[in-house]
Amino acid sequence: MARRGSRAGLLGRESECKALDDLLAGARAGRSGVLVLRGEPGIGKTELLGHLLGRATGCRTIRAAGVQSEMELSYAGLHQLCAPLLSGLDQLPEPQRDALGTAFGLRAGAAPDRFLVGLATLSLIADAGGDQPLVCLVDDAQWLDKASALTLEFVARRLLAESVVLVLAVREPSVGHTLGSLPELSVTGLTERDSRTLLDSVVTGPLDERVRERIVAESRGNPLALLELPRGLTAAETVGGFERPDAWPLSSRIEEGFLRRVQALPSQTRRLLCIAAAEPLGDVTLLRRAAGRLGIDADAAVAYEGAADLITLGTRVRFRHPLVRSAAYRAAGPSERREVHKALAEATDARLDPDRRAWHLADATSEPDETVAAELERSAGRAQARGGIAAAAAFLQRATVLTEDPARRAQRAVDAAQAKLHAGAFESAATLLATAEAGPLDELGRARIEVLHAGMAFAENRGGEAPQLLLAAARRFGRLDVALAREIHLDAIAAAIFAGRLALGPGLREVGEAAREAPPARQPQLSDTVLDALAVRLTDGYAAAVPAMERVLEALCDERLPVSEQLRRLWLASVIASDLWDDEHWHLAATRHVTITRQAGALSALPDALDSRVFVHLIAGELTAAESLVEETAAVCAATGNTNPGRVGPLGLAVWRGREGEARTLIDANLGEAVPRGQGATVTVTRWYEAVLCNGLGQYAQALTAAREAAVEPREFSSPRWALVELIEAAVRNGSPEPGAEALERLSEATRASGTDWALGVEARSRALLSEGDTAERLHREAIERLERTRVRMDLARAHLLYGEWLRRENRSGDARAQLDVAHEMFSRFGAQAFAERARGELQATGAKVRNHTVATPTALTPQEAQIARLAGKGLTNPEIGAQLFISRHTVEWHLRKVFSKLSISSRREIRAVQFEDEPTSA
Repeated sequence: MARRGSRAGLLGRESECKALDDLLAGARAGRSGVLVLRGEPGIGKTELLGHLLGRATGCRTIRAAGVQSEMELSYAGLHQLCAPLLSGLDQLPEPQRDALGTAFGLRAGAAPDRFLVGLATLSLIADAGGDQPLVCLVDDAQWLDKASALTLEFVARRLLAESVVLVLAVREPSVGHTLGSLPELSVTGLTERDSRTLLDSVVTGPLDERVRERIVAESRGNPLALLELPRGLTAAETVGGFERPDAWPLSSRIEEGFLRRVQALPSQTRRLLCIAAAEPLGDVTLLRRAAGRLGIDADAAVAYEGAADLITLGTRVRFRHPLVRSAAYRAAGPSERREVHKALAEATDARLDPDRRAWHLADATSEPDETVAAELERSAGRAQARGGIAAAAAFLQRATVLTEDPARRAQRAVDAAQAKLHAGAFESAATLLATAEAGPLDELGRARIEVLHAGMAFAENRGGEAPQLLLAAARRFGRLDVALAREIHLDAIAAAIFAGRLALGPGLREVGEAAREAPPARQPQLSDTVLDALAVRLTDGYAAAVPAMERVLEALCDERLPVSEQLRRLWLASVIASDLWDDEHWHLAATRHVTITRQAGALSALPDALDSRVFVHLIAGELTAAESLVEETAAVCAATGNTNPGRVGPLGLAVWRGREGEARTLIDANLGEAVPRGQGATVTVTRWYEAVLCNGLGQYAQALTAAREAAVEPREFSSPRWALVELIEAAVRNGSPEPGAEALERLSEATRASGTDWALGVEARSRALLSEGDTAERLHREAIERLERTRVRMDLARAHLLYGEWLRRENRSGDARAQLDVAHEMFSRFGAQAFAERARGELQATGAKVRNHTVATPTALTPQEAQIARLAGKGLTNPEIGAQLFISRHTVEWHLRKVFSKLSISSRREIRAVQFEDEPTSA
């Protein structure tokens, strides 16, 4: 595509080359750049990568290419890209070093969390760009294995202040949304003028003008087509245009052109190309060994005229174009391909690369073979230990196909389905389960299938069908393994908590009853105590369960628990604490959950931990801190592909900020997705938030309706009782206190059983609304006194607001102004604009001149800058901050420079004197 003898660069690619040159200039100036090149086969993506490579003088470059046959081998593409950088592995923090080393099979260890692998890759690449700019090029990224693609997307989204350029080329159309969140450049066809110029550069003989016009028109500016289509024309077609019409897609026609050229080669050369096509690493030594086993002289084979233009053997094996690779493989028949894979398996060192050897053995086998199936099963175990769940699933699926014994095949199908489920490949998992169900399984195998069906339903949407499936599995396991059965009962309760009112079949009460009927534990563990307490909560009711739940909560928050147990249970501790109105334990559980999730590298579980912490920040009035975590949750979910629509953090933030338009859009979106999925808990929380929004805006009739809908299922956790508080306020302000009185009776049953200051404070506040005279005043004061002893500053501010409103209606304007001014100051400081405006209106009604409240806090900082500043003030180093926030240390340095400038400080020591929002002073 380059003009021959010209220094003008790539023909017709001036804008694309400028975009790449700009990225390189940015890296040389200390700014990172990321770009995905998208286009059809032959459009020039590889040439553009070559252009960038040629301009990268003084830069370090690393390259990789996706290979279709490697798509099931986790981290294969990432290992290929990062191999030149592994000398820096030992300089990474220990958790990152171990995660990446285990993922690449360089050391033994437990399966690493894939996003700790992503953080390690970010650190490795960022550090490599410290001394000189680093250029990372990935061709055929549509064929990267899923783990590598997700990791590179994770890294790309976090590159900011590093001297790194990352450019990936993706063939279109691509399956799914490969790297869809990254900046991209669509590479389209050349202009007609440039197409003619390129065509003329390769046609040496006469070319009929009609044929020329046809080639230019049919190529649609595709450079490879312009270079290759003339090769397939006969002399008659070239001169006279006596061609036949061809309906193949352009990419197929180009590949068919390559196929004809491969088929025209001698047998030995053709077989060598097939070996090279089947060996994805481009390992010249391995290629020569495999060729030798088939009696092929590799050098003689590629020396044949016509081969040199298709393949080169240098330090690596390189095909002229990926379509040549696929054409070379297609040119061989099934038996010849099996011979090639057998030779590659025999040439592969079983000690150094047993898994790729097993894969080749499988491709060399056309009939069931227990020896190969067993080897694939061992490879699956090794892949799982490296965190390659998708690879493990692929090995097990292949092993299933090669297993002759029906019982063993069914067992392997169950194992493969479980791995596919963990990898998120639900359709493949369902197919494998169907295979297993057709085989002779014992009762334990049938029970495992039921658990997997339930797990698929829960993992896909956390919807209403999961509880009944888990309950059926738990009952079957009750006859086989009591301990496992009780664990599944606990999973069923968790699923029922999410499903709530929308459970299909057994609901919260039925799941609780089933748990109480479960066989008792022979040696009770913490999980058994949790199960028993929750079973009482769901059957005998809230008040009866409070003592047991308090004991369980204390045990769940014990920091002496093993980290693995805390990782599994702390989300449930948050659920129980919020249900008990226990703000201290909720704060403790949510904070520790986020901390140990990060420390343990269990980052795929981080969104759920962050969700709970967001709630804690919101009710404490720490909206900026909550916003920072909402952004972090969104970033982690985007990087992990987590599309669970049940996250309500953004809605809570919009509601407390008083942003009506944004909040109503999110309410509609949440309900629109949660109802069809059967996510009752999300519906309840969303309706509660709607009631809060409307009470803040003074839309009391709408608040009453929303609160009634939120409070409809009393067995659900937390939100229905919070909704009763909103219902009482809305009913009184709407002039219809009767529903408020009824709601107060229901509320007081729970709050008095709970007995915390938070619970009794909101009860006193609610009861005051339905009282008169001295009783009302005493209750208002009690509410404030109790809530002052809690972390729940948002409820405290509302208590001051309601007391002030009552005082104004009692014509005690001076007393009212004191309370309303406190409320207005608190809401303004929190950023709760709707409630602040409500307080302002009440203050103005007293005749007061309302002053704007300002707080000497670093409000000019963005949420991420504030979060980095807080962590720096606590003494964390830049690498430690980067590890916590999933950014590189260079990006931390860049943000800190902006923090210093905005706060007019010059050292980290001075940050400690800054009062941040999530470090509240006493009220």
